[in-house]
Amino acid sequence: MVCFVYIITTKDTIEYFYLTDLLLQQSETGLPEGWEVRHSNSKNLPYYFNASTKESRWEPPSGTDPEKLKVYMATHHSGPQGVAGLPAEGKIRCAHLLVKHRDSRRPSSWRESNITRTKEEAIEILRGHEQRIKSGEIRLADLAVSESDCSSARKKGDLGFFGRGEMQKEFEDAAFALQPGEISSIVETQSGVHLIERYVDRPEDWYHLYPPQQQN
Repeated sequence: MVCFVYIITTKDTIEYFYLTDLLLQQSETGLPEGWEVRHSNSKNLPYYFNASTKESRWEPPSGTDPEKLKVYMATHHSGPQGVAGLPAEGKIRCAHLLVKHRDSRRPSSWRESNITRTKEEAIEILRGHEQRIKSGEIRLADLAVSESDCSSARKKGDLGFFGRGEMQKEFEDAAFALQPGEISSIVETQSGVHLIERYVDRPEDWYHLYPPQQQN
């Protein structure tokens, strides 16, 4: 009788658990085979990575189930964000809500794989969001989680601190013109149409301008 002995190495164990975790994540995220959600330390944002091809991207790949991805991101990547430390000189911190349209630079997002709405329709949608935000019904950050076409939706629209020359000019000009706590009117860029909120620069001022909302 011939016996075969298979030695399970540490490498085998690591690969087994990695593949198991990847398959589980794919079933939860709705991403195509080989794709997973990772986190960028430099941008402090989630992104999509294919371990086989080594391709990485901010927008979900073709073939993604948008409903599954929406639920996964809302569960795992939309928690309250802490207040960042003091910014470098000349930098400001903003959040935004982006609505893309068919003429956007990349007419796809984590919400929709193929965006066909016109720019006029996108503006009309954003006007509805603007009315809700400025009436006090909901905060931009809370609405961005489900309605923004930017990957920053997972961080409640928070873009962190940035300086001149780091954003598209139209976005940058509008953002730097705002006072802390102020929300812009509709801003058009190559990415789509935005509402921008400038956050306070000092952590100690955060809860003064953004007190916790009471629960009904």
